[in-house]
This record gives sequence, C-alpha cells and structure tokens, in this order.
Amino acid sequence: MAEVKKTKVVDTFKLKTWYAVQAPDFFDKKEIGQIVALEPEMLKNRVIRIGLGEITGSFSQSNAFTSVEFRISDVQGKTASTRFIGHELTPSYIKTLLRRRRSIIYNVDDVKTKDGHAVRIKSVAVTAFRASEAVRHALRAAVSAEIKLAAADMDLNTLAQEMLFGKFAAKVFGKVKHITPLRRLEIRKSELTETFA
Repeated sequence: MAEVKKTKVVDTFKLKTWYAVQAPDFFDKKEIGQIVALEPEMLKNRVIRIGLGEITGSFSQSNAFTSVEFRISDVQGKTASTRFIGHELTPSYIKTLLRRRRSIIYNVDDVKTKDGHAVRIKSVAVTAFRASEAVRHALRAAVSAEIKLAAADMDLNTLAQEMLFGKFAAKVFGKVKHITPLRRLEIRKSELTETFA
C-alpha cells in the first residue's frame, strides 16, 4: 500500500495585516472600519459601503436611510484613505414617499463639478397633488436645469456633503416649488464617473 504524504497546511489569514480605513476630508478622515489584506496593494480600488449614520453617529431619519460608497485610493502604513464615489437612499425609504393622488417624477442627470468630476445624479420629486402631463414635463425640465446649475458651482467634496445632508435637494426644491405644490424632493442616488488606468 502506497504511503500518503502529509502536507502542512499554512493558515494564510495569520499572514494578513489589518488596515484602518479612513473617510475623506469632509468627514474629518474619521475611521470607518478595519480591513484585512496580505499586501497593501491588494486594498487599492476596493469599495467600502457604509451607512451615513455609522459615520456621523447620528441616526436621524435621513442618516438612517442613506448608504455611502467610498473607494480606497491610497494606503500609507496601516491606514487606507478613501474617496467618495456615490450614495443611495434605501428603496424602502423611497416607497414611503409614494402615496395615492400624487405624481412621482424621476430624473437622471449627468453633471460636471467645478473641479472637473463627472457625476450622475438621480432625483425624485413628489407633488402634493396629481399633476398634469404638461406640469410634470415642466417640473422635470426645471429640476434637471437646477441640478446641473447648482452642481457646476461646487467641487466634488462640497457636492457630496450637500447631497448627503439634504442641502442640495433643499436648494433645488426652493427653485422649482413655484411650478406646482411639491411634497418632497430627494437626491435618491449619486454615482461618480470613474476612470481607471
């Protein structure tokens, strides 16, 4: 009978190192988690998804329903830096806005920030009453124009901050509310257009 050779199993997890992941500057480089990897190079371009409430420590209504995406851009020592690449409101929160006898207007706009970043912004406007086709068309066009105008005047960090904390939506709401009575306007999703070498 042939002799079976025994091979030693190496636990690769023990060879891995833990790295602290930091949020971008506009979150004061707060630590948002720990991540493990064999080599620092393996961390680059990894996507971290985290609830806004976990970063801010405040679980108010807007923070509780918002998730933020960061991409690891650099690793120095045992610290991984990130950049903002987008956010999203949970579908369950969007559903709470939908009621009978109201009109829902979804918009998707590609904007360019002051510092040259391309961002896709997805918004949803909810009217107080059911609106006619002409009013919906006018509202959609106005929301789109205001989003592009406001975003062009901000750098990416400012835009991200204002979208996450509702200031951006409030600005747009204030500019378009004369068209028809509005119940709500939310930036439901944003996505940074990225290029990889």
